[in-house]
Amino acid sequence: MLFVVTDAYRPAPQSAVHAFCHVLPNLWHQMSVMLSAASCLQWFCRLTGTTEVALLAEIAELSEEDKANAPFFLPYLSGERTPHNDPDARGIFWGMTHASLRAQLGYAVLEGVSFGINDGLQALKESGTPIAQCSLVGGGARSPFWAQLLADILAMPVVTHKGGETGGALGAARLACLAAGKPIAAVCEKPEVWQTWRADPIRHHTLMQRYAQFKALYLNDLHYRQH
Repeated sequence: MLFVVTDAYRPAPQSAVHAFCHVLPNLWHQMSVMLSAASCLQWFCRLTGTTEVALLAEIAELSEEDKANAPFFLPYLSGERTPHNDPDARGIFWGMTHASLRAQLGYAVLEGVSFGINDGLQALKESGTPIAQCSLVGGGARSPFWAQLLADILAMPVVTHKGGETGGALGAARLACLAAGKPIAAVCEKPEVWQTWRADPIRHHTLMQRYAQFKALYLNDLHYRQH
C-alpha cells in the first residue's frame, strides 16, 4: 500500500482511497491499498518451484529487450481495492508464447504489482495530495531491482531507509513509546536514508507504453466479466 500523511481530511471514495485520522494530533492520512502485492511473487515462486531470492537473480539477468517483450500480469489474485474497488477482479497472465521464460513471467509479476502501485499513486494525486518521493519499507525494500523498477514507473525518487525492512515493527515500537509518555519530537525522528533510486527516462518511456496496455487489459477483462 501507499501511505501518505495529510494536513486535512481528504477522502476519495470514487477511487477507493482510504482517509483516516492519523495517530498524531491534527494530522490525517490517506492510503491506496492493493490486496495482493508481494504475495503475488510468493504465489508465483510456489507454483514454479523456486525461491524469491533465486527468481530475483534470474530476473536481474534479463535484457531490456526481454523485459520489453515480457507477458503482462494483472496482480488481482484477491480482487482489488484502489483504484478499482473490484472484488471480482482476477489475476491474469497475458501474452505468453513458447519462448516465454520463467524469469520473464516473474518480471511480469513485479511489473504488474508496480503498475498497481502506480494506479494507487495516481489516485492519491487526483485526490489533491502532492507526492514527490516514495519511501520503501518492509520486505520489498530489500530488492534493489524492485526499487529501481518502481522509480522508473513512478517517475520520482524512491528511497530506502536504514532498517526500513522492519518498518512495521519500528512503527509499533514508536506507538508504544508515545503511549508511555515520551515526546513526539524524540520518538518520531526521520530515519536515515540508506539509498536513493531515480527514474531512467528511456526505461520510463518504455514502461509507460506497457502501463497503457496493462490498464487496457483490466478494462477488457472488466468488459468481459460484465457481459
